Amino acid sequence: MRLPEIDRGDSLRHRTLIAMISRLTGIRLPDAARVAFYHRDFAGPALGAWTQRAMRGESGWSVYERELMAAAVASWNSCPFCVGAHGAIAVRGIDRDVVDAVLNDYRTAPVSDRLKAALTFIEKVTRTPDDLTAADARTALESGVSVDDLRDAAAVASVFNVITRYANALAFQVPNSDEFDKAAGMLLKRGYS
Repeated sequence: MRLPEIDRGDSLRHRTLIAMISRLTGIRLPDAARVAFYHRDFAGPALGAWTQRAMRGESGWSVYERELMAAAVASWNSCPFCVGAHGAIAVRGIDRDVVDAVLNDYRTAPVSDRLKAALTFIEKVTRTPDDLTAADARTALESGVSVDDLRDAAAVASVFNVITRYANALAFQVPNSDEFDKAAGMLLKRGYS
C-alpha cells in the first residue's frame, strides 16, 4: 500500500527537506530516505543505527561485500528497489559482471569460497529460517568464515530481511540506473544513519 505521506512528507519540515534534497541532488529522493523522514519512530534512528552498524561498522567483510549480501537478500525477497540500490553500491567496489553473477546464482559466481559460504548461510536465514541449524553455521566456519564474519553476514541478512519487506509493503518506487548510481554515491558518503 502506497502511503501519500511517504511521497510528500508527513510534516511541512519534512516536505521542505525532501524537496530541497531532491533539487540539490537532481534526483527524486529515494523512498528509503523518505521513509526515514516519515514518523521518525516508524523507521527512523533505531533502524538507521542498526543498518549503519551492519553495513559500515568494523567487519572482516568490505563495504562492497556487505552491499552485495544486501542485494542478494533483496533478490531472494523479490525486492527490486533494494536489489537496485545495493547492487549500485556493490559495483563501486566489485566488478559489475561479478555482482550480476552473484545475483543470478552465487554458487557459480567467481567469488571466494568464504563469500559463497556466507551467502549460503544467509540464503537459508532468508528463505528457510526455520530450517537453520548449528550445522549450517559449522559448515560456514569450516569453509573459512570466522565467527565474527558469520555474525556480520547474519546482521546484514537480518536488517535487510526487515528493510526489503517494508520496501515491498510500502511499494517503493524503483529509480532508473542513473538515479540508483547517484543515490549510491550519497550512501557511500553519508551512510545509513
